[in-house]
Amino acid sequence: MRCERPFCPQCLREASVGYQCVECVGAAAPTGPRPPRASAPAPRYGRTVAGATLAAKPVTVAALIVLNVAVFFWTVVQAASLSNNAVAPLFQAWSLQPTEVAAGQWWRLFTAGFLHFGPLHLAFNMVALWVIGKELEPVLGRVRFLALYLVGLLGGSAAPFLFGSVNSQVAGASGAVFGLMGGLAVVLRRMKLSARPALTLIGLNLVLSFVVPDISILGHLGGLVAGAIGTVVLVYAPARNRNGWQAGGIAALVVVLLLIMELRAVTL
Repeated sequence: MRCERPFCPQCLREASVGYQCVECVGAAAPTGPRPPRASAPAPRYGRTVAGATLAAKPVTVAALIVLNVAVFFWTVVQAASLSNNAVAPLFQAWSLQPTEVAAGQWWRLFTAGFLHFGPLHLAFNMVALWVIGKELEPVLGRVRFLALYLVGLLGGSAAPFLFGSVNSQVAGASGAVFGLMGGLAVVLRRMKLSARPALTLIGLNLVLSFVVPDISILGHLGGLVAGAIGTVVLVYAPARNRNGWQAGGIAALVVVLLLIMELRAVTL
């Protein structure tokens, strides 16, 4: 950036050399009278490092928060308890339990990411989802952001399933949120910006994962790794046929995770 002023990712525009803020791009535009034109040209929209047009509002983030909150309150209604909602039938049918997954209930790998143990668990994850997601969604675009969220969620379920106790019960959006943290670090690196804030955030949350009891450390690590790999696929894909490379790369990552878990399932 030429002006060296503070910035946010969604305010940057790709220039001939690196990225510049909106003011720098405007200042570099030619001035002076222009010849009249027969008709106004169609507006041009900048592309991000992921090949997306800049989204005006983080719609996907808001929708995910609404979905998580709605599922939580449904379990509260079923359990007739705000703090002990884990006894709800929906919670028992959706939470990640390795033995049940190995028996064929593979949907639990995804549905567990929309369950939360009590209001504090929900609040922490939703605040983190909003803070990180509202910065990341405009860069990736809505569809790519959703794909990254689900990849992080799957990675957050895969690690406990592969390496955790077979009798454990895991739930929460933490894996997906850690996937977004890893994604933010990769995006900043791709844009040649300092990744220190994202790495600091990841480090602090990993420390809390080890210090605070009853937290799935494996889920956090699995989501972080899967999210970082998925973001590499999204932001380093070749410009030519970028959408195809991105879709194929994300699909391949999901297939590899599922195949590894299938190998684990036959041993349970």
